[in-house]
Amino acid sequence: MAAPHRTNAARLLDSAHIAYELVPYPVDENNLAASHIAETLGEDINRVFKTLVLKGEKTEYFVCDVPGNMEVDLKKAAKASGAKKADLIPMKDLLPTTGYIRGGCCPVGMKKKFPTFFHSTVTDFDFIYVSAGQRGLQFKINPADLIAYVGAEVADIACFV
Repeated sequence: MAAPHRTNAARLLDSAHIAYELVPYPVDENNLAASHIAETLGEDINRVFKTLVLKGEKTEYFVCDVPGNMEVDLKKAAKASGAKKADLIPMKDLLPTTGYIRGGCCPVGMKKKFPTFFHSTVTDFDFIYVSAGQRGLQFKINPADLIAYVGAEVADIACFV
């Protein structure tokens, strides 16, 4: 596989001197699930975090990164964000809101800085995977570095499906 090109998110991490590895994988347009990515990379699904964008009842957007084998718990996520309730944003709003498409949404480099929350299991790992800002490319990154860079909080925001 050819060397992956630098995404905007990668350039931002480079300029902040954050260490990471770009890990390409073959994209299956019919299966963008984190479980498929973990399987393709031969990695533990608990290390592959998916980035989801939610909206609280007061029109506030926020970002949740949860392990691939879990779903965001809307009540817990709302509470963490200070909202009474929250929902995932409609897919049609993802690109105009974040600058990213489904399967390529990254907590780094969104159009605007949104409050960001990582599920509490993130601290169990010395490295995790998150989208590098495009389908077919993941960051392998130290979670503490990523959390510090995006100014995220760690909270219990997910549940098993």
